[in-house]
This record gives sequence, C-alpha cells and structure tokens, in this order.
Amino acid sequence: MTTLNLPTAASRRARRGRLSRGTSTALGILFLAIMLFPIYWMVNASLQPSGNTLTAGIFPFAPDFSGYERAIADQGHNLLTSLIISIGTVVLTLLIAAPAAYALAQFRFRWINVALLVIIIAQMVPGVVIANALYSAYNDLGLLNSIAGLILADASLAIPFAILILRTSMMGIPPAIVEAARIDGAGLIRAFVSVVVPVSRNALITAALFGFLFSWSDFLFALTLTTTEDVRPVTLGIYQYLGTQVSNWSAVMATAVLSSIPAIILLVLAQKFIAAGATGGAVK
Repeated sequence: MTTLNLPTAASRRARRGRLSRGTSTALGILFLAIMLFPIYWMVNASLQPSGNTLTAGIFPFAPDFSGYERAIADQGHNLLTSLIISIGTVVLTLLIAAPAAYALAQFRFRWINVALLVIIIAQMVPGVVIANALYSAYNDLGLLNSIAGLILADASLAIPFAILILRTSMMGIPPAIVEAARIDGAGLIRAFVSVVVPVSRNALITAALFGFLFSWSDFLFALTLTTTEDVRPVTLGIYQYLGTQVSNWSAVMATAVLSSIPAIILLVLAQKFIAAGATGGAVK
C-alpha cells in the first residue's frame, strides 16, 4: 500500500510546485507591468497628436512626432549640457575615488577606520545642506552658473559612494601581483594603472555608471547653483518647461523620454559589469 501511494504523493508535490512557480511568475509579471506602466504612458503621451494625457488613447495608433521636434529644439542644448556635466563627473569621480579606494583597501593604518566612518557620514549628509553651503562658496569663487561648478557639486556625492564600491573590490586584489610589478621596475603610479585598474574593471564600470546616473538625474544642485539660462541641465529644463508647456504635454513627455534614453542604454550595456562589480570581493 505504501508503494502505491508514493507516486500519488510525488505527483501532488510536483503539481503544487508547478502551481507555486506559475503563481510566482504571474505575480512577477503583474508587478513588473505596474512598475513599467508609467514609462509606457510617458512614451504613449509623447506620441499623441493632442499631447493631452487626459484624452490620450491606450495606444498611439496615429503617432505624432511633433512633440519630439519641439523637445529637441527647446531642450537639445540642455541635454548636451547634462551629458557634458555627467561625463565630467564620472572622470573626476574615478580620478579621485580609485586611488583613494585602493589606499583604504591595501594600506594598513589606524586611521583607515576613521576615514571610512567619515566617508559614510558624508553619504548621510542631506543634499540640501551641501547645496546651500556650496552656493555661498561658489558665489565667492565665481563658480555659479558654470559647468565646472556643477561637476564638482555632483562629484561630491558620487565620490564617497564610488570609494565604498571600489574598496570592496580592491580588497580582493593580491598584493603579490602589485609587488611583482614593482620588482619589474614599475613605480607606484604605473603599477596602479597597469595592474590594479584592469583587475578592478567591473567595479570601476559600476562606480562610473552610478556616478553618471547621480549627475544625470541631479535636480537640487542644478536648481541651487544656476541662476541663468546659460548653463541649464535637462532636469531643470523639464522643471521650467512645465510652466510654459502645460497645454502641450507631448513636448514635455518627449523631453522626459529623451532624457531617459542615455540612462537606459548605459544600464543595458553595463548590466553584466554591474552585477560583477557589486559582488566583487564578497567571497574573497
């Protein structure tokens, strides 16, 4: 009797397992659809002839690209400004964070823990506090309404985060390979550039991507540290766009879609490096 019941019990367990996986898949698809629906509606509204989100259909059967033409004409310069600021932020962040993270990972000094504590505290300081302090300093230094000023401001948030990511990865680098490069005649800088940087590629790409996203999505520094239209990132352009284009939502939504494209492309291209960089050093 026991032998006859075993297949029945096994089949029941298998059936419950299939139902459980099916339920989990259905819930995952539902939650994903809910999260992606605002993005879909943003694209849908940008292609509507009227540009009115209240009367837009569920699908743009007759797409109108006039909103994109208006967005490129009005916000193209702001998109280019944001791109320059974001790239500059990434370069400055990596130039400072990479050597600092390596020093904190490989050198053994008593002050290392204190430095890490300071970096963590820097991450906890509200951005509005930093923005207000920078405004006073920038006003004295003549950095208001400048691309360099926004790069420095955005880097002040990206550098501590990048140091924490890079240090985790660089802690797993064997000191022997760096010492071998030094024995072959390489100096400290040459050994760092030729050995440490290639080994830490995944973490560097991860830190660079997050630094780019920090800068690309920045609104607080852009609002506080710019007072003219000479330097205006796209986030601030969208904010000020709303006041004059409330009757033409297709242009507003088209600007939002265009500003999302660089981040989406970078995330798609770098997703494998992000996964590897985020877990680098975790098992070493």
